[in-house]
Amino acid sequence: MLHSAFHKMELSTSLLKTQVISVLVAVVLLVSVSRGECRKGRTLKENLDLEYSAISCRAHSASVVDFGGVGDGKTENTKAFQDAVDELSKYGSDGGAQLFVPAGKWLTSSFSLTSHFTLFLHRDAVLLASQDVNQWPVMKPLPSYGRGRDAAAGRYTSLIFGTNLTDVIITGDNGTIDGQGALWWQRFHGGKGHLKYTRPYLIELMYTDGIQISNLTLLNSPSWHVHPVYSRNILIQGITILAPVRSPNTDGINPDSCTNTRIEDCYIVSGDDCVAVKSGWDEYGIAYGMPTKQLVIRRLTCISPYSAVIALGSEMSGGIEDVRAEDILAIDSESGVRIKTGIGRGGYVKDIYVRGMTMKTMKWAFWMTGNYGSHADNNYDPNALPVIQGINYRDMVAENVSMAARLEGISGDPFTGICISNVTIHLAAKAKKVPWTCTDVEGISSGVTPSPCSSLSDQGPEKTAALCDFPAESLAIDTLQLQKCSYRMNHP
Repeated sequence: MLHSAFHKMELSTSLLKTQVISVLVAVVLLVSVSRGECRKGRTLKENLDLEYSAISCRAHSASVVDFGGVGDGKTENTKAFQDAVDELSKYGSDGGAQLFVPAGKWLTSSFSLTSHFTLFLHRDAVLLASQDVNQWPVMKPLPSYGRGRDAAAGRYTSLIFGTNLTDVIITGDNGTIDGQGALWWQRFHGGKGHLKYTRPYLIELMYTDGIQISNLTLLNSPSWHVHPVYSRNILIQGITILAPVRSPNTDGINPDSCTNTRIEDCYIVSGDDCVAVKSGWDEYGIAYGMPTKQLVIRRLTCISPYSAVIALGSEMSGGIEDVRAEDILAIDSESGVRIKTGIGRGGYVKDIYVRGMTMKTMKWAFWMTGNYGSHADNNYDPNALPVIQGINYRDMVAENVSMAARLEGISGDPFTGICISNVTIHLAAKAKKVPWTCTDVEGISSGVTPSPCSSLSDQGPEKTAALCDFPAESLAIDTLQLQKCSYRMNHP
């Protein structure tokens, strides 16, 4: 969502911290780091030992200090980080390596990771993104997008970047990565000429097999916070993401043309969608043809007053399928689940399952948009119509909602196979007079309050259970077993 003017954060830091505390307590309990495989029974000693769960443990370890890093918040550390990664890449075939970031404030611009590698942030470590735009390298647009999102030219490389990698971990003891995005947001709102290239993301990994991003706090990205793209076998766990609610395009987590992804136990406050599922833009995404599929989202808490908790699209031209979301808490957000597409997108969104969602203070519980614009260029195919089918929502409760649902398909291309079951929506005191609006949609419902449109007529629980139940079988990503890793650190 693009906003016409930049405003200061409406939620002050102190308010955000208050909101975060209760949820983080639950998150810590849910994703607490397992203790010690290599030295079982050992007690964690501050500044000496690291113990955490990961998809892989490493045979070698070093600190960024060993490569000249200075954590004073002023010294530029890009070279130190890149030198460290390059040196540790030598151990890729010898058990891999870990780079430890001690307590301190580490100013850096973009650096690239390597395979069989772990970046670990101490709880008091803060990576600070450089404010010198000239230090950020520029790269080509994504092939499935054809151009940058902010400008037609290329894009600035993300703060933490990697491509064509295997087995990459970015984790810590709740260390912080701060994108210091205000400079970029101001340039974005400055209009043409202020941004020659698309703003960088905070973390982006491309063409990578085996990703873990966990136990970190991510702040104020220039644009999207976490962007795995053209990748597979991804675990994103125990992440806190905070950005001003009016900051432009600060999406939380955006899996893009990815397979076998698990997002869980995350808390997100952002100026755009908390989780946005994507797969390419118009004719470029259609030609690239790489869908996002086999995605699990669970135990997510989201605050996004101007966007969606979970969005599917709008860049969905490569297809989105088999998405399973459950145990979601939405607070003060524009919509709970939103499908965004339009003529020229092509592609599909199908086999989407959401259950166990609690929504508090919402504009819409459900929103489907078939007239979403924002094309990559004027070369899109007006005959490329998206297929939206098999959308299933069940076992939900919402309160203080302005409108239950706004469901808008495409004339001549209706959204079909919609099933809504066991959903209770309590409308706000000043709610819209008509709680549901439906055009060009087809489906069934059961046990929904207030009653939905006639195109989603109540067919009873037996029929909805047979046609629309949440899949019983697990996806492959849910069988992933983490290892317990322990390290004795000799670094400050």
